[in-house]
Amino acid sequence: MEQATFGGGCFWCTEAVFQNLNGVQKVVSGYTGGRIASPTYKEVCSGLTGHNEVIQITFDPAVISYQELLEVFWKTHDPTTLNRQGNDTGTQYRSGIYTHNEEQQRTAEAYKQQLTAANAFDGPITTEILPLTVFYPAEAYHQNYYNLNGSQPYCQFVVKSKVDKVKAVFGDKLKAEARTY
Repeated sequence: MEQATFGGGCFWCTEAVFQNLNGVQKVVSGYTGGRIASPTYKEVCSGLTGHNEVIQITFDPAVISYQELLEVFWKTHDPTTLNRQGNDTGTQYRSGIYTHNEEQQRTAEAYKQQLTAANAFDGPITTEILPLTVFYPAEAYHQNYYNLNGSQPYCQFVVKSKVDKVKAVFGDKLKAEARTY
């Protein structure tokens, strides 16, 4: 098993996007990139700690590659809005790829360069690509959030549309139980 760590806005959205992919064993919501150890959600939401809301994915590279995870990452959020995803604003919602080794660093940078050269987005890509320094798991109530709270308004209006997009665009990469609508 290997790990990948991504920040693509609210971790409730990104967790829900990746946990249904074949080869993904586990997705943990958490924080990285800040100035204090073991931050709380309230501290991160203040925007004063420098942390980013991220997910850490444990995956089987024999089933789904890091490159494929990057493809899902790039296609399921807006990497051109600095410190913002939709209505969520602040440095904690920045687009980021936090690499676990040099190979991931090279792969992520090359992918970003390809997207930039192809003018794949309407604006410049603001995604930071940095080696992961430390990952702090978020509080227990943030884990598996969409599956446990799917009827809440934020989940219905924001998270569900991202999950539906993944089902439509990446249906061939979904676990069997996630293919139903």
